[in-house]
Amino acid sequence: MRVLNRLLLTGLLAISPLYAIAAEDAPSADPDVTIRQDGDKTITEYRQNGFLYAIKITPKGGKPYFLVRADGSEGNFIRSDQPDMLIPAWEIFKW
Repeated sequence: MRVLNRLLLTGLLAISPLYAIAAEDAPSADPDVTIRQDGDKTITEYRQNGFLYAIKITPKGGKPYFLVRADGSEGNFIRSDQPDMLIPAWEIFKW
């Protein structure tokens, strides 16, 4: 019986570091935020598990705006406050 208890204890102690390593690789729910200065702008990058999904740009004397992914490709960002479709506002006739 003592030998069986010792084997079980040894097995548990051998497996516990593997469990700790697997727990570190689990995806996190909190985003990683990186803030940097680029000239007169403050750029805040939001990443989730290493995936860049949004960028906030704050000009020194202006209103901040967000760039979000247009699709799944790398580096294709659009402003979130501007619509995707621009409707022409040409004046054809004036009365």
